[in-house]
Amino acid sequence: MSRLCTFVLSVALFLGLVLQVPQARVPSYDTASAPAVRVAVVGDSYTNGTAIGGQGPNAWPVRAWKTLNRQGLNVVADVAAEGRAGYGVRGDQGNLFGDLTARAVKPDDVLVVFYGSRNDQGVDPVTLGGEIGGALALAHAIAPDAKLLVIGPPWPTANVPPSIYSIRDVLSAQALLAGATFFDPIAAGWFVDRPDLIGRDGVHPTNAGHVYMADKIAPLIGAQLPRRV
Repeated sequence: MSRLCTFVLSVALFLGLVLQVPQARVPSYDTASAPAVRVAVVGDSYTNGTAIGGQGPNAWPVRAWKTLNRQGLNVVADVAAEGRAGYGVRGDQGNLFGDLTARAVKPDDVLVVFYGSRNDQGVDPVTLGGEIGGALALAHAIAPDAKLLVIGPPWPTANVPPSIYSIRDVLSAQALLAGATFFDPIAAGWFVDRPDLIGRDGVHPTNAGHVYMADKIAPLIGAQLPRRV
C-alpha cells in the first residue's frame, strides 16, 4: 500500500509541474511610451474619403495607424488630401499635391507618403513630371531625413486606360530620380475583380474598400519606419 501511495503522489507531483509550465505569450507593446514616429500623407479622394466611404474613422489612414500601433509603432500623422486633386490638377479647394505637401510635411517627419492620382489624366507628361518632381523635392526640403513612399494610382478593373499607365510611368520615373520607394497598385491588381469594394459610381472605394486599402498600405508604410529593437 505504501508503494502505491508513493506512486500516486509522484504522478500527481509530475502532473502539477507540467500544468504549471508557462505558456508562450504574444508580445504586447506599450505604444504610449514608444517614441513618436511622424508620418505625412498626401493624397486625393481615395485618402480623404467621400460620401460613398472612407470618411472620418473609416478612412484608410486611420485604420492603417491602428494596425501599426498594434505592431508597436506610435505613428503621429498629418494627412492632407483633397478630392479631385492631383500633382498637375487642382482639387475641390484649388490645391495641387505640391500645395498639400507644404501643408502636411513637418521637419521631423520620418516618412512622407504620396498616393495617387488618377485625377492627373489629361496633363501633359512633361508638365506632370515637373509637378511630381517639385512635390517630392519640396518634401525633401521640408523634411531632409524623411523617406519618400510614392504609391501610384489604382484602377478598379483590369481594363486600365493608357492615360493611367502614362501617369504611373511618369510617377515611377520621378520617384526613382528622387530616391523614393515606388509601389504600383496596377501591377499588384488592387481592386481587380473586387466590385464589392467600389461604390456605384465605379470610382470611389466604400468603407470596405478603405479597410482593403489599409490592409495593403499599412505594410508598405511599416516597412519604411524605424523599429524598436
